[in-house]
Amino acid sequence: MSPIILRSEESLMEQRKRKRMLSNRESARRSRMKKQKLLDDLTAQVNHLKKENSDIVTSVSITTQHYLTVEAENSVLRAQLDELNHRLQSLNDIIEFLDSSNNNGMCSNPLVGLECDDFFVNQMNMSYMMNQPLMASSDALLY
Repeated sequence: MSPIILRSEESLMEQRKRKRMLSNRESARRSRMKKQKLLDDLTAQVNHLKKENSDIVTSVSITTQHYLTVEAENSVLRAQLDELNHRLQSLNDIIEFLDSSNNNGMCSNPLVGLECDDFFVNQMNMSYMMNQPLMASSDALLY
């Protein structure tokens, strides 16, 4: 082979080698850019999920506070219901006593005379005290 052909082949091989190197560099650059974009996308997704998680935690905290407030109000209402049921029962007891006393001829006027026993007097006093407003609160449930 002649030296000119040899040089031409070497030059051609050198060009191919350079072209392959440039192609490899470009491919590596695209690969790094693709990797960087993926990393940026994942970082943005992490930040979005952190904010979403924070919003959910805040929402759960607010909902828990509302639940506790409603639960405390329900406890107060239950205590008031119990007190009102107790008052109603006491008033029904008084009515029953008065009905039975009137039927037996005793104590026709419960406010006059000593013929009524202590039960009636105690019931009247309790009736007076029961006209006071209910004072139930969630603090009462701590005991």
